[in-house]
Amino acid sequence: MDNIILIGMPASGKSTLGVLLAKSLGMDFIDTDILIQIREQCALQKIIDTRGLDDFLEAEMKGILSLHCQSTVIATGGSVIYREPSMEHLKSLGKLIFLDFPLEEIQRRLQNITSRGIAMARGKSLEELYLERRPLYQKYADFTLRGEEYPVHIESILCKIYDTLGITRGECFHGV
Repeated sequence: MDNIILIGMPASGKSTLGVLLAKSLGMDFIDTDILIQIREQCALQKIIDTRGLDDFLEAEMKGILSLHCQSTVIATGGSVIYREPSMEHLKSLGKLIFLDFPLEEIQRRLQNITSRGIAMARGKSLEELYLERRPLYQKYADFTLRGEEYPVHIESILCKIYDTLGITRGECFHGV
């Protein structure tokens, strides 16, 4: 099976869904935010605060370009869409699924915006970031999963991903 790559805003559930999806399908899992922290030996927010946004985005791109995997669910950082080489590489690795949740849901979920390691310019609001990024996610996505179209339960989202990718499973989530 190809890799499954999750893209979307911070707090859209990429890491949480990614782990459960990988477990339910018997695939490996990579969280690129953790990959960056390991490669840089530094927390994401500290990279942004001490080295700046451009250096963070370059570190993120280097981490993405280092990925060479199969049968893996990859949860990306929300800013991955800012570097074309990163997105081209991810598209060569598998199918990109955009987890598209309304701004209000992202705002509700995102309580630690100043410490989470979100790549955004100082003074920019979450709404501005959302409006800037959403068209980029849409541009690169092979599939878009709209959060408002079904109940926001992990099981229903995973079933929707299975359906979207044509994965047949008797009943979802036995053993998850």
